[in-house]
Amino acid sequence: MERVRSFFRREPVLCIAAAAALISCFFVPPDGEYPGYIDFRTLALLYALMTVVAGLGKAGLFTSLAHSLCVRAGSTRAIGAMLVMLSFFSAMLITNDVALLTFVPFAVVVLTMAGRGQDLIRVVVLQTVAANLGSMLTPVGNPQNLYLYSYYNMSAGAFFAATAPVWLASLVLLALCCLTLPRAPIRPQLGQAPGLERKLLALYTALFILCLTTVVRLVPWPVMLLGVVAAVGLLDRKTLLRADFMLLATFVAFFVFAGNLARIGAVDALLRRLLDGREFLTGLLTSQAISNVPAALLLSGFTDNAKALLLGVDVGGLGTPIASLASLIGLKLYSRSEGARPGRFLAEFTAVNLALLLILSALALAMG
Repeated sequence: MERVRSFFRREPVLCIAAAAALISCFFVPPDGEYPGYIDFRTLALLYALMTVVAGLGKAGLFTSLAHSLCVRAGSTRAIGAMLVMLSFFSAMLITNDVALLTFVPFAVVVLTMAGRGQDLIRVVVLQTVAANLGSMLTPVGNPQNLYLYSYYNMSAGAFFAATAPVWLASLVLLALCCLTLPRAPIRPQLGQAPGLERKLLALYTALFILCLTTVVRLVPWPVMLLGVVAAVGLLDRKTLLRADFMLLATFVAFFVFAGNLARIGAVDALLRRLLDGREFLTGLLTSQAISNVPAALLLSGFTDNAKALLLGVDVGGLGTPIASLASLIGLKLYSRSEGARPGRFLAEFTAVNLALLLILSALALAMG
């Protein structure tokens, strides 16, 4: 039982999704339609991208980039702004989760060494917000974007037309937030710059480009997946196991749950009525309760309004700590730092998130 409780604490979303899928099977017994629930293209892309990004991190790309930028900064505000913008812009390509896993620990090291630990809460809060907002621009920025882009068969032009205005507004708001950081002069001694493993960097850069060709539908996903698995298996086998398999399992469970709900006539009709004309707000509010990835998986089967749902779950990543799983990562990483004050972190996190949520929601609704 202790192992079961421990697993639930580590993977609560997966456990809830699996339970929901299992219960739904009693209403729609397994049959030949079940395999059609699964979006194998999304799963293949998610796995490949997670593997490739893990490889880029192993090659030293992200820590090298952070180091080279921070050694040039001369104040807390400059370093904090660089770390926030690193999270914002990198999340577009390496996902919000990976951006935080890479740059929050770096922020802890930099500010602690500089004697500015009191500024860590503000910087990590802004990094967390930045990763959630920066990732909304591209299909590969976060799991829900990749899923909705594939599910609705959106063109790249339509996707960017939907996300770019809110993304640009987010950039401006984050820049203004960075002005609240103190301008205390510092010169952190970061030591020698971390080296790059150039062969690994070349390999994973090429594989990342291969993944992008599948995102824009130039290369079929089975060919892409085979190429990634073959290349990594041959040259860097252990990295094949560094993907988040629990996230993939969560997707499968929600595919089954949502697929079964769509086959229950009364439920299907109810959800369609609830969503009709309210896709943005429904996506946003559902994200506050179950996080934006499950919200996208659950609601997509009941509406054709891709733009409104996409913006709803992306902006809905702001708000409560569970609105985006990346936010929980930011909280967890901060809590491990010396002298951490989780209560104050949550208070500041909530204030910043709610303020930005209201502003960006008003903008998104005004855009129609």
